[in-house]
Amino acid sequence: MLFAESFAERDATADDRLVLPYDARRKSRQRVILASGEELGYVFQAGTVLREGDRLLTGNGLVIAVEAAPEPLLEVHAGETCPLIRAAYHLGNRHVPVQLGEQYLRFQPDHVLGEMLLGLGCEVSEVEAPFDPEGGAYGAHAHGDVHAAAHDYRPLRAATDPHHPGHGPHRSPAKIHTFK
Repeated sequence: MLFAESFAERDATADDRLVLPYDARRKSRQRVILASGEELGYVFQAGTVLREGDRLLTGNGLVIAVEAAPEPLLEVHAGETCPLIRAAYHLGNRHVPVQLGEQYLRFQPDHVLGEMLLGLGCEVSEVEAPFDPEGGAYGAHAHGDVHAAAHDYRPLRAATDPHHPGHGPHRSPAKIHTFK
């Protein structure tokens, strides 16, 4: 069995492929089967999400390309920009993973959200396609300093970092107020 716990450069030539749906790519440690039929185990920092185009580096130097597998999704279109922006706002407000396209949004099937978007004037259809949603504005894609730097992402700061807002030793102790 192959084993990986680091990433190669995204432009590295791949020796094999790992094709997984989004929910499986959200697991930071698991045992999987590669396209070649070979077994691979990987362990990454908690919260790591494998993204389309990532390259895993095995202990013996093989490079594994990560691909998003086609899966059932809902695709949202609108004749005008405003309803599509409104749809993105409402999906984001519910913390729904969303893939942004040129003229569409995609998310995992949820009939309640689909009905809501129809009510907002959008067209909603079922599709089967690879799903690679946005990673978030605060470095949710970061795999570590070197890999993140290659993508222009800032890695998340640890909660113990004294410069992280609201965390670390500089935080004031809680005050107890007396109400009269």
